[in-house]
Amino acid sequence: MVSKEKSTGKPAPAARAPRTPERAHPVTLREVAEAAGVSTATVSLVINQKKNARIADETRQRVKDAIRQLGYRPNALAKTLVSGTSKFIGLVADGVATTPFAGQIIHGAQDEAWKHGYALLIANTEGNRDLEKDAIAMMLEYKVRGILYSTWFHRPTAIPETLREADFVLVNCFSPEPGAARAVVPDEEQGGQSATEILLRGGHRRIAFINATIPAPAKDGRLQGYQDALEAAGIPFDPELVLEAYPDQEGGYGATAELLKRNVTAVYCYNDRMAMGLYDGLRENGLSVPDDIAVVGFDNQEVIAAHLRPPLSTVSLPHYELGAAGVRMLLGLDEASNDAAVKIACPAVERASVTAHSPA
Repeated sequence: MVSKEKSTGKPAPAARAPRTPERAHPVTLREVAEAAGVSTATVSLVINQKKNARIADETRQRVKDAIRQLGYRPNALAKTLVSGTSKFIGLVADGVATTPFAGQIIHGAQDEAWKHGYALLIANTEGNRDLEKDAIAMMLEYKVRGILYSTWFHRPTAIPETLREADFVLVNCFSPEPGAARAVVPDEEQGGQSATEILLRGGHRRIAFINATIPAPAKDGRLQGYQDALEAAGIPFDPELVLEAYPDQEGGYGATAELLKRNVTAVYCYNDRMAMGLYDGLRENGLSVPDDIAVVGFDNQEVIAAHLRPPLSTVSLPHYELGAAGVRMLLGLDEASNDAAVKIACPAVERASVTAHSPA
């Protein structure tokens, strides 16, 4: 198609580049001083809340009004250099940020930090030692108030040398070196006891425990809690009722055949993933939960436990509270000892995988 418009013989105007919005310049100390009719030194004294400075109340109020009206923001870095510390708390983690349920550690730490006027600087290292070293060094340069050092599962850990240059708290981990560091960890024994008590309250007496094969504080603590609950109920501990499997869905599924030889009415699993596999194994053998066998897990992974059919009774790992408690410990708001880690309770979450059972 030929255009009917007549050519003017003039070149078409070049397209204009999009206009870049002008950035508002930060308000300076001098502008505040001019607005308040005082010197920059007076403004500085008011901002830094120098109580001994001889400044009239009316003058102090004029400066505050000018700061508010102009939107002046004090230079945090300059204040850090003067005070020797900042309003930041560091959190260095090996995988917490990328692990859905353990990510609650960050949530708890962040909420508690904000509550006390601090912001959280987070570094997720994925276990890379060089990255971890650089992250801690950066936080030291920013003069953080302190550092939370966290792991995504409860375990002993070596303390990085650079971490010792800061005030720090271990979260969800602990140092095997006695008296080396303050730490906050889940109470695995209490959690194991609470999980077993759910089944005991349901009237069960012959209760199996499928433990993990991997050595960890959770393996030992959850077994001890199981034994403590049985003892408190007057039930003798039977080692034959303790099985071991890899702590995942396949491990729970694979343990089913051996479990059914034990003639039990209830099972406590090391974690929710094992319980999910056990559900499958029981179903394939024509058994139902909880009518034939009651099941309890551990961890309370919402994506698993709340959505199994029937929903799984379990014990929750207190990740949110671990993060919050770590901040409180760092700020000296909670008592702590270097001699032993502070243990945070693991609350029971009862759902439909356990019902009242009448012993034969």
